[in-house]
Amino acid sequence: EQTSIIKGDANSLSIAAASIVAKVTRDKMMAEYEQEFPGYAFAKNAGYGTKEHLSGIDKFGVTPIHRRSFEPIKSIIKK
Repeated sequence: EQTSIIKGDANSLSIAAASIVAKVTRDKMMAEYEQEFPGYAFAKNAGYGTKEHLSGIDKFGVTPIHRRSFEPIKSIIKK
């Protein structure tokens, strides 16, 4: 069973700490992906399709780390 905690970061030290760990881990992973897949601006990407990132997809295609269930990747794969 789970309970949702609205504004969990502000109301729970455990959630706040986990959030920081998750962000630091994600930032490190994205910097590593930048080295593996240059041209996609992964190191600058915060999970949103920036112009630079979308340009990389147009130029180089979809990588194995792109989530295929999300747009615009989903539509690109259908083409």
